[in-house]
Amino acid sequence: MASEAAGLARRARRRVRVVHPAAAHTRSAEDWWWDRLAPSGSGYHLLQSDSMLLVLPGPGPARLRAQRRAARQARRLRSPGSRAVEAKPSSAPTPLQEPDPGWGDRVPLEILLQIFGLLVAADGPIPFLGRAARVCRRWNEAASQPALWHTLTLSPPLVGRPAKTGAKAEKKLLSSLEWLMPNRFSQLQRLTLIHWKSQVHLVLKLVSESCPRLTFLKLSDCHGVTLDALIMIAKACPQLHSLDIQHSMVKSTAVVSFLEEAGPRMRKLWLTYNPQTTAILGALLGSCCPQLQVLEVSTGLNHNIIPFQLPIEALQKGCPQLQVLRLLNLTWLPKPSGRAMTPGPGFPSLEELCLASSTCSFVSNEVLGRLLHGSPHLRLLDLRGCARITPAGLHDLPCQELEQLYLGLYDMSDRLTLAKEGSPLLTQKWCHSLRELDLSGQGFSEKDLEQALAAFSGTLGCSQLALCSLNLRGTRVTPGTVSSVISSCPGLLYLNLESCRCLPRGLKQAYRCPEEVQWCLEQLLTSLPSPS
Repeated sequence: MASEAAGLARRARRRVRVVHPAAAHTRSAEDWWWDRLAPSGSGYHLLQSDSMLLVLPGPGPARLRAQRRAARQARRLRSPGSRAVEAKPSSAPTPLQEPDPGWGDRVPLEILLQIFGLLVAADGPIPFLGRAARVCRRWNEAASQPALWHTLTLSPPLVGRPAKTGAKAEKKLLSSLEWLMPNRFSQLQRLTLIHWKSQVHLVLKLVSESCPRLTFLKLSDCHGVTLDALIMIAKACPQLHSLDIQHSMVKSTAVVSFLEEAGPRMRKLWLTYNPQTTAILGALLGSCCPQLQVLEVSTGLNHNIIPFQLPIEALQKGCPQLQVLRLLNLTWLPKPSGRAMTPGPGFPSLEELCLASSTCSFVSNEVLGRLLHGSPHLRLLDLRGCARITPAGLHDLPCQELEQLYLGLYDMSDRLTLAKEGSPLLTQKWCHSLRELDLSGQGFSEKDLEQALAAFSGTLGCSQLALCSLNLRGTRVTPGTVSSVISSCPGLLYLNLESCRCLPRGLKQAYRCPEEVQWCLEQLLTSLPSPS
């Protein structure tokens, strides 16, 4: 028995893996590189990921990667056919090593907040912060900082379901907001509420109690907005300066009371035109909001054919600081100036004027002159659908640095009354500053368009051309004129040639990138007859 036991012991010793001491201490090039950057005892360590390298103070964590690499090297030294017998661990207890929580959990909170802040500034807090909070405890702590939750959009789920189900969903979300408002949204600055039908009053109450830094409030397709709720917001949020109530059911008395409370600090206002809007506009004409900079009035989802009345001179006196004025898709009937009426002060700070309409427009050269006679800093002028405006009327405007001009006519049945000439007056005046030009549907002749677009060829002293978008849809532009414009404007990014009757087939389309525009130029050059 003793001899058999000795033989078994000898065979077991042959199977035991013997590792050379030098192999156990073999160091890779990566270990040497890490030690050169962060030597032991230096007081800092390195954290590496796919796209960054962080140098953090304090002793570094145990390098489990190096340990796993050593174990893999030891397994490779084994011969494939041998049957190794693992040595039994020693009886001495080994200290338990905590699992590595990952590099994200070791990044300081201040750095995480800066990284999260950049992402939130680019894409908003939702859904990034909600997903980041599930990564680890450190990320959850960073994502829960109220400073990151400065912009929020709240919409109850199950939109479009029956009314009872929608009300139940709003109540469920409201119960969550009772905790979120004081703990997460205490530094909220911009709030948007969409499709709230029954609980909007309670939501605004929570906002007034927990969000004193609110500056922007948007209510889109919301019902039940009361006078008390708006007054409560106006008093509790002293920094609130922007209100958007388009497509929401809000009584005019509530809006007027809100403007009387917060009017002196209001900067931006968005309204939907309806019969009750007259009272709100009356408050604006009475200098209720002297610091107003942006005013937009548009029709609702259902087209409103009620004529829109807005005295120009009264608006200029009531809102002298206006920078953006948008009257969109309205049947505007400007009151005639009359012989005895003195001209208004104008809008000296106006930079954008939009009067686009898909219906009958009564805006004429005279009305446009009354609006813009004191606006030398105008940058954007949108007159799409305004068929009564002529190039001569535009040429008399005081603005000299216009960058965006939209004169497109869409679905016009009577094209016989359109101007056939005068387009060179536009391009000769603004060829040096125009970045976007829309002449779609205009009735200018071939020769008139050729003279107008020749201003972008540099022959008229415009050395630095900024044109990047040109819409010639439905015009009589010729192939030679188009090729000349493309060759003279290397920065052209968009070119619309749909329904241009003078162009060859296959080229009547919209080109939306520089490569497509250059392809159009090549096709035009090959289709042009060679000079004899």
